[in-house]
Formats: sequence, C-alpha cells, structure tokens
Amino acid sequence: MPNLRRKLPSANALFVFEAAARCGNFTRAAEELDVSQPAVSRMLARMEDHIGVRLFERVRGGIELTGNGRILYRKIAEGFDGIESAIREIEARAPDMDSVTLSVSTGFTTHWLMPRMARLNAAFPSIDLRFQLISARVGGELVDVDLGMRFLHAGEIDENSVPVMPETLMPVCNPRYQETARTDAGREQGDTVIVMDDEERSWHQRFGAFERHGRRVASTLSFNDYAIVVQAALLGQGIALGWLNVVSHWLSQRALIPAEQEIIVTNRRCCLVAPPGRPLRPIVADVRDWIVEEMRADMRAVERAYPQLGLRDAFRECGLTIG
Repeated sequence: MPNLRRKLPSANALFVFEAAARCGNFTRAAEELDVSQPAVSRMLARMEDHIGVRLFERVRGGIELTGNGRILYRKIAEGFDGIESAIREIEARAPDMDSVTLSVSTGFTTHWLMPRMARLNAAFPSIDLRFQLISARVGGELVDVDLGMRFLHAGEIDENSVPVMPETLMPVCNPRYQETARTDAGREQGDTVIVMDDEERSWHQRFGAFERHGRRVASTLSFNDYAIVVQAALLGQGIALGWLNVVSHWLSQRALIPAEQEIIVTNRRCCLVAPPGRPLRPIVADVRDWIVEEMRADMRAVERAYPQLGLRDAFRECGLTIG
C-alpha cells in the first residue's frame, strides 16, 4: 500500500478515473461526482503525468480508454466491486451482531451442538457463531477464538476455565445393535469395535463388564475423525467409546445406549476455556453459560434414563453437580 500511494497523485484519483472510464465522458463523470468538468480533466491529467502513460484518447462524443487505460480500469473495477460487496455484507448483518468463535471438536459440533442449533439461535438471535474445528484429539492453545472446549487436569484449571463435567467414558451403541449382540447368534459372531486411532484400538479392555459378560471383539472399524466414529455407532455399525460430552444428546434421546452399564471417570475435567490476557465479552460469557446449562440438562436426562451408571455420584466425587 505505501508503494501504491506513491504511484498515484491521490486516492481520489481512483474514483475520478473509474467514473470517467465507466461513463465514457468527462462531463457525465463530473455530474456523478458532483464536481466541475475541468476538475475531472485536471485530476486525470495529473494522474497520467504521475503514472507516465496516457490513459484516455479524446474521440467524437467523449473519451476512449487506451490499452493501458483498459488494464488499469479492469483492475480498479474488480477492486471496487470487491469493496462494495464487502460493505453490502457488513450492512446486511444486524447492527448489533456479535461474533463468537468456538474452538471445539468436530464430534462435539456434529453430535451435540448441531441438534440444538435452533435453541441456540432462539437464545442468541443476533450472534454470528464461528468455529475452529478439531477432528483429532482436542487440545492446543486457544488462538484467534473466544472460547474453547478442553480437557484439563485440576492444576491447569484457572479463572479462565469453567469445569462442566469430569471426563467420562462409556461404551455406546444403538439399540438395534445391542439387541442383536445379546442373541446367541450375536454372541457367537462377536462385537465390532469402532476406534478413532491406534491408541484406542483396545479401549474395550478398560471396561471389566466386557469380560464379565463374555463379549469378544471380532472386528474393528477405524476412522480418523471422532464425529464419524459416533456416526458409525448411531448407524449400528458397532460399539464405540463414547465421550459423554459428545454423546450425551444421543444418550438422552436413546438413539445411543450404553453397551455396558459401566463408566470410566478420569482425573481430567471437560472445561470451557477463554483465552488468557483479554477481557471476557458479555456475549461470550452468555454463550458459555448457555452451553454449560444445556450440557447439565443432558446429564440430568442421562441420569434419569440410566441411573445404574451412577453419574450423579461420579460428578459429586469430582466436586461437580448435575443439578
């Protein structure tokens, strides 16, 4: 931009040139710009002297762009069109539109947030919600976002973090798959275990109920995106390791059910975290609190549907409440 400023007599010269080239006449351009015709002529003469080439040729009834003039006009018109389009986009947004950017997993976005977008939009009609999506394991610094979902150990939780729930894991599947798996033919055939990566290929061994109930793994399905892992379980393709913060909606709707009545609670907490070093905007705090309450409502629904899981007691042991 500094170099461009040196190549022009003034920024206003661009508007004068564009109007003259588009109108094909200095007089009509002057009327459009609400200046005199001599003022347009002088500005364009200065512009030609500054650049060092002729931009217009006088013809009968007006003016005509030279070859150099056509090159310049094409680029200026493209730039002006882009600027005008951006301004229209800004004007189309509500004057009080607030932008909130979330750093969350594709799994959480797909399977928890998307099913309740209508409620979110009703609660925040003037919000412009944006996402920084993570398809692999959730982690990393919060950069250029307002709020992120992260799993933190107790010593990592500070004033920027709001604990939502303990990290809670359970095997999940759809009801149809479970009915088939409990038949004699299903037990003989064995289970299909859905995994996200090599670290979790043997996750089922962490749940004693698998061995106690004589379940065996016959095959595995592996995906590199947890959103697809959960989707495969929803479609009855096998049993997946369910992170409660992602699958709670489907559990509360009974689209997924616990494949075994057993949970594992780790020493990490699922937290909503704001970036340090900058004040938390009220709209971000409101969105955070809305997510927390919605997740707690899911926990209450899951607790009512599957009291044998012991979620309420597990939360209480971690110093959290379902409500």
